[in-house]
Amino acid sequence: MAENLTGKAKDPSSLPRTLDRIDRKILSALHRNGRLSISELAEQVGLSTSPCWARVKRLESNGTIESYSAIINPAALGLRDLVFVEITLEKHDDKVLERFGQALARIPEVIEASLVTGEYDYLVKVAVADTADYERFLRDRLYRIEGIRHTRSTFSLRTLKRSVSVDPLLLSQAEPR
Repeated sequence: MAENLTGKAKDPSSLPRTLDRIDRKILSALHRNGRLSISELAEQVGLSTSPCWARVKRLESNGTIESYSAIINPAALGLRDLVFVEITLEKHDDKVLERFGQALARIPEVIEASLVTGEYDYLVKVAVADTADYERFLRDRLYRIEGIRHTRSTFSLRTLKRSVSVDPLLLSQAEPR
C-alpha cells in the first residue's frame, strides 16, 4: 500500500477513480517540477492560488500525491551500473514474503523491488559501482537473506526512459475518446 504525506497507509482502492482535467494539469506540472510554488503552479494550470492550494492539499490527503523527493543520479554517487535481479524464493507463505520484503527494503543499493508473477518471485533494481561491487552486494547483502532459491542478473546497458510516475495529462491524451 502507498503511504500518503501523513505517513498513513493508503488503500489503493480508496484512491479517486477519476481526476478532472485541472487535477491532471496540476499533477502533470508537479510531475515535471515538484518544486513549483503554489503561485507558479496556479498560473500554469489557470487557477488562482487559493483553489489551486486546496486541490493540491486534497490530492495529497487522498493519497494521489504520495510524496515529494529529489531524484538523485546514481552515477553522481559512483554507482554507474544498474542491475535487474530476478529472485526466486524457496517458500511463498506470508511470513517468508513479509520477511524477505522487509530485508530488501533495508538494503541501500536496492532502489526498486516488486513482487511479480511469472517464473520468478521478485524483480529488484540495484545500483552498484561496477561488477566487483555487484559481487560484494550479492555476497554481503542479498545472499545473506534467508530463503533465496535462485537469482538471475541482467546488467542495464543504457537507460532509455526513467520516471517515478506516469504523467496523468499525457496519459489522458493517449486514452481513446
